Amino acid sequence: MMPPVTLRDATRHDVIAIVAMLADDALGASREVTTEPLPASYYAAFDALARDPNNRLLIAEINGEIVGTMQITFIHGLSRQGAKRALIEAVRVASLHRGKGIGEQIIREAIEMARREGCAMVQLTSDKSRKDAHRFYERLGFVTSHEGMKLTLD
Repeated sequence: MMPPVTLRDATRHDVIAIVAMLADDALGASREVTTEPLPASYYAAFDALARDPNNRLLIAEINGEIVGTMQITFIHGLSRQGAKRALIEAVRVASLHRGKGIGEQIIREAIEMARREGCAMVQLTSDKSRKDAHRFYERLGFVTSHEGMKLTLD
């Protein structure tokens, strides 16, 4: 049986491990830069997240070992009668630990965080190429209810 995963807020010291997990698949490898020292943009992004009370960048650990990460953002809005929602992004489990239920523990805890924050819904996006991830999220109760669109800015 897998020991329970502990989530904690990430520190600047964790940025290298987070970027490594983000880059640890074909899609991420094409988007991330893992050379050391890391580009300063990663640390600037971390600092902005750390200052924002509506964002949490989290580390998942088992017995002190980093095994995953995720970001959760709490969004206030007027739609749905002023409902607050949670947006989950950048969920990753270290490759050596995939398939052990860690991702499920991370997402279930994120859902509970959203409930504690008074959110009316939890939403996320997942790249269309990540079919296994889609099945994973559907198994946890997420439904494909919208078509997402993005515009990359140079």
